Amino acid sequence: MPDDAPKISRPAIRQLDDAAINRIAAGEVVERPASAVKELVENTIDAGSTRIDVAYADGGKTLIRVTDDGCGIPAEDLPLAMSRHATSKIDGSDLLDIHTFGFRGEALPSLGAVGRLTITSRCDGAAASIRVAGGKAEPVRPAALSRGTVVELRDLFFATPARLKFLRTDRAEAQAITDVVKRLAMAEPHIGFTLRDVSGGGEGRVTFRAAPENGDLFDALHARLGGVLGRDFAENAVPLDALREGFRLTGYAALPTYSRGAAVAQFLFVNGRPVRDKLLIGALRGAYADFLSRDRHPAAALFVTCDPKLVDVNVHPAKSEVRFREPGLVRGLIVTTIRHALAEAGHRASSTVAQSTLGAMRPEPTHARVYQMDRPSQVVLHTAREAQSPMGFAETPSARFDPVIEPEPTPETPPAESLPLGAARAQVHENYIVAQTEDGMVIVDQHAAHERLVYEKLKRQMAENGVASQALLIPEIVDLSEGDASLLLGLADDLARLGLVIEPFGGGAIAVRETPAILGQVNAEAMIRDILDELADLGQSQTLQARIEAVLSRVACHGSIRSGRWMRPEEMNALLREMEATPHSGQCNHGRPTYVELKLADIERLFGRT
Repeated sequence: MPDDAPKISRPAIRQLDDAAINRIAAGEVVERPASAVKELVENTIDAGSTRIDVAYADGGKTLIRVTDDGCGIPAEDLPLAMSRHATSKIDGSDLLDIHTFGFRGEALPSLGAVGRLTITSRCDGAAASIRVAGGKAEPVRPAALSRGTVVELRDLFFATPARLKFLRTDRAEAQAITDVVKRLAMAEPHIGFTLRDVSGGGEGRVTFRAAPENGDLFDALHARLGGVLGRDFAENAVPLDALREGFRLTGYAALPTYSRGAAVAQFLFVNGRPVRDKLLIGALRGAYADFLSRDRHPAAALFVTCDPKLVDVNVHPAKSEVRFREPGLVRGLIVTTIRHALAEAGHRASSTVAQSTLGAMRPEPTHARVYQMDRPSQVVLHTAREAQSPMGFAETPSARFDPVIEPEPTPETPPAESLPLGAARAQVHENYIVAQTEDGMVIVDQHAAHERLVYEKLKRQMAENGVASQALLIPEIVDLSEGDASLLLGLADDLARLGLVIEPFGGGAIAVRETPAILGQVNAEAMIRDILDELADLGQSQTLQARIEAVLSRVACHGSIRSGRWMRPEEMNALLREMEATPHSGQCNHGRPTYVELKLADIERLFGRT
């Protein structure tokens, strides 16, 4: 080096003090008040609590208080609990055999480093309390407490004021806290939860409450989901319970017609731990790919349980991401279980469709009821139907009423009105079938319903006979990396069943010799790269099958009963019977309902009869 060259100063390596270390750790563990609530409530669950009370003020920025009736912390262990990497959950010998929510030993010291933390606990003997502010701990003192533990966090981020600027409004932070508590309440249906906003002082107001549920796990979970997500979800969700090679999937998945405009009703749990995992979200989306349009999102609460050694929860300090040892197995379990459960639901459509219809039809409220009509007897109704022969109506282009002549029912053949979709009575606007059931009426969109029926028939034929392929006159050569080529050739047999035949062509190149005939002329290289992208993202590709099913959907649309076509009574009834026998017929290929069922009691309320 020349003598006149500037000398570069060498930075000294130094050990950070505990306060700085804890504040850095807090940046990973405590992102916002909701993160603090999550860590504290998970600790109470690990302590065996049966009732948990959470109070917050100003969105959790000035106060978070968690009270439980768990086992408590001995007075002599309180200082140790406030030190980093001290935990009672594991002994450190095996980080894969984890049966508790917490195990890293970072939450309490991190909270004490950025806020004013006070822990009061009672374990067997007298109660004791410890206070830590900005990372500085005070001596343990005697306290008054009947049982359990009370953790109080005040002035979050007072020691790191710059982070306060990144918090959202009090309302947004409070909503995030509510979301965290609800997710944990779904994970533990046998524990009671209470969430209170004490911003104004005093007892505050209860914003969420969930009483402990009784019964077995499935009954308790169904009741808890109904209380947390609403009765509509509980009524329109199908149960899930499947086991495959050490992984078990339980929970509930909503019908496709109970979809949402955003992914706000998707709750995923692994061994009871709420997670936001890309693999699970992708699997849930894939399970509904055949039933929902891209702008709609399914609603579900999925619980994956397995041996802790089959999943790594030590991927991220917040423990919201996991890594499975067999990701493809878990994805396949979710997709096939949900699709099978939706198929078992048959022609069911969400009950919220009828509620929306009634809401649109509901008349303006009046100040006083002018009259009250009694419901006519069955004899009067029968006489009226006899008198109202379709021949007595003037036929118009928008409505057609035809007599439905049905044979006298025999004990072996129930009357059509007793069947789920009833007996066809009329066709309105040459597109909607009006059917009568025992306790109401059904309005069917004939085009949407027949489109789903044709689509399901085409898919069955494809599954039974395979996908026909067309040989390319000149095979298309696609240059890939050797790793990508090896990955794709390992799936050659699966791709061949879908009509895509590939062969190695030396090095990283592959030759595409046949493509699915139903797709017509395709860009083979673009398709191959799309499949590789999905394999890299999810570990499994559904691209080719999705493209084939999209074509089948278009074929079904063009081959189904068109709007504006008049149907004979026997055709309408045949369509209703086929809908009852076909899975997924409650929604069209885009997730919209194919029929609306209105109960007689609801119709009578519209006309003020009740």
